[in-house]
Amino acid sequence: MFKNLIRAGVTGIGFLLGVGVFRLLRYISEHSESGFLEGFTVTIMTVLMIACGAVFALILFLLFPVFVKHSARIESRLDREIRRWSVVELVSGVAGLIIGLVIAFLVASPIVNIINIRNTYASVTVTVVVYCVFVWLGVFIGSRKGKDVLAGLARMREEIAVGRSGTTRPSAAKGGGASPKILDTSVIIDGRIADIMKTGFLEGSVIIPDFVLVELRHIADSSDGLKRARGRRGLDVLNRVQNDFGIEIYQTVNDKGGGDFAEVDVKLLELTKRLKGKIVTNDYNLNKVAGIQGVGVLNINELANNLKPVVLPGEEMTLFLVKEGKEQGQAVAYLDDGTMIVVEDGRRCLGSTVTVTVTSVLQTAAGRMIFGRLK
Repeated sequence: MFKNLIRAGVTGIGFLLGVGVFRLLRYISEHSESGFLEGFTVTIMTVLMIACGAVFALILFLLFPVFVKHSARIESRLDREIRRWSVVELVSGVAGLIIGLVIAFLVASPIVNIINIRNTYASVTVTVVVYCVFVWLGVFIGSRKGKDVLAGLARMREEIAVGRSGTTRPSAAKGGGASPKILDTSVIIDGRIADIMKTGFLEGSVIIPDFVLVELRHIADSSDGLKRARGRRGLDVLNRVQNDFGIEIYQTVNDKGGGDFAEVDVKLLELTKRLKGKIVTNDYNLNKVAGIQGVGVLNINELANNLKPVVLPGEEMTLFLVKEGKEQGQAVAYLDDGTMIVVEDGRRCLGSTVTVTVTSVLQTAAGRMIFGRLK
């Protein structure tokens, strides 16, 4: 019953819309040289107006099931959009709405006067269109660029404070010409990205795609305790980085050039290609795939490994052998930084401290491996 009442109301709106369209056409006919509606009697004009209204009412009556069918999808998508928005985006969107209304109010009347519209329906139509355009622009620009504006104001305030105190504060520089850096899930969970950004070594804008946030949230909600702890650590790191540096959250929902890929890594590679940026990651496999596709990668593990103290063949080290190696007779030890050392013929000394002579060092993106033999 309620559905039928709504359908009747929509049909009535369609009739009024058709009448309004006919009156607009009549106004255009009276003020044009062709006068395509002149010569009709009042009765015929009334019949035409009713017919036009009936046509629009019939169209909306027939399209009502389609509207009902898609309304659930629209409602679900709108709910997801609202849930995805942060408090800053909501506040900036409302501010954009207010600014859009003010601009529309200042623009609508001059436009009507310039066009010299005297018909009430035509002037109302133009005014409504102007309001809709500026309100949409205000909400869109406000919600999308609100964080950038706040980050810019924060940087200005920081620069003023630095100028007064004469001190400097390291930050993630957004220098001109530097390619954007796109963070993946592994590097956020790792946490060292916050310290790297604090030193100012990471140039260019830092971006986190929305699908990476979704993956991070799923990890934080995992039933597995270890995964849940890692996900929550990543969210804490992300919150700290966001508060300190105001990094950009890239929304891909309305990105028509992004495609629809199920794999997060594939989405990340495609987004990096479009933005002509570089991926910041700890994922060894993603590092290799990005290299094959020609996508720039900054691997924090590789950076950390290259900054470790150099161990040269022939040096002696005192180690504690903790477990057996993969090959016959091998034993494995670890340095304080986690570097694995494979000792030949060390299995017989398992569980003891021995002196080892380094024979070779293997450096890979996954880490550094040191090979040695008992002295």
